[in-house]
Amino acid sequence: MGLWQRFTMIFKSKANKALDKAEDPRETLDYSYEKQLELLQKVRRGVADVATSRKRLELQIQGLAQQTTKLDEQARAALAGGREDLAREALTRKSGLTQQIADLQTQLATLSDQEAKLTVAAQQLQTKVETFRTKKETIKATYSAAEAQTKINEAFAGISSELGDVGLAVQRAEDKTQQMQARAGAIDELLASGALEDASGMGKDSITVELERMASTSEVDQQLAAMKAELGPAAPKPEIEG
Repeated sequence: MGLWQRFTMIFKSKANKALDKAEDPRETLDYSYEKQLELLQKVRRGVADVATSRKRLELQIQGLAQQTTKLDEQARAALAGGREDLAREALTRKSGLTQQIADLQTQLATLSDQEAKLTVAAQQLQTKVETFRTKKETIKATYSAAEAQTKINEAFAGISSELGDVGLAVQRAEDKTQQMQARAGAIDELLASGALEDASGMGKDSITVELERMASTSEVDQQLAAMKAELGPAAPKPEIEG
């Protein structure tokens, strides 16, 4: 595949995807319905035009028939008056009009047949258009409902995802809190048991530290006095002669 063919294929695929995304089937259905209505109007105008032509022929045939009747009466009157030449002329004109009437009647039959066919076609097309309109509205309603449901589901899915993230964050916070509480409790137990010494003296205020120091000094003094009592009076130190 050449470079240009590949470019053309990529362009067509992207254009088709963009058109598919932009296409709203409801608008397409409405457009198709409008086109069908336009076609129906054209067929109806065609029926009206043929009917007008038929009516014009009927009036023309009617006028020619009246002329033939008049020429027939004139021929009779001329013949009665001894004017055979005038009677012949009137009958000749009558014959010409009769031929015109025959031709017009042939055209009238053709127009009447066309009018009947167009009328049936217009009725059938109108039925199809009405059926299409009903189906169109049904499809549009179904599509609108599906579109609304899709948006609701997408919104709900987004909310569920966010709630899931929030739930994970809460779970992590609870886990860390429990871990910190367990660590603090373990350190307290170790300090209470003496396994760990608070070398820094942190956690005690100055008054507590001073009281503990005084208690320790008093206990030492008591122990020293007890030892002196057990040993008795101390012997005097010998003098060193110089």
